[in-house]
Amino acid sequence: MFSYDPSTDAGKVRLLIPDNTEASYVFDDEEISVFLAMEGRVKRAAAMALETIAANEVMVLKVIKLLDVQTDGAKVGDALLKRAALLRQQAEDDEAVENAGFEIAEMVVDQFTYREKVWGY
Repeated sequence: MFSYDPSTDAGKVRLLIPDNTEASYVFDDEEISVFLAMEGRVKRAAAMALETIAANEVMVLKVIKLLDVQTDGAKVGDALLKRAALLRQQAEDDEAVENAGFEIAEMVVDQFTYREKVWGY
């Protein structure tokens, strides 16, 4: 089954890979849901979907030359893997921003703790 709603996580994955045309979709909604369950985040799920497409391209197309038509599954797969790596890096950057902060906050409450923090004694 195919559905495309960019306001949902599955729709966002479809937008990023791109797999948003009903006439030629690659993954069913259930498969996109599995990617989301396995990876936990939209960009990581999209990266896994692209990696899956890349593996399929390499296995199916390989390098074929017939008359004037030539396909190169390895090059297509390489381009898809580069896009997947970029999405994974963006996901890591997003997570770093979400988890940014500090672990310890020290307070100065009087002149003695101020002197200890500033002068170290």
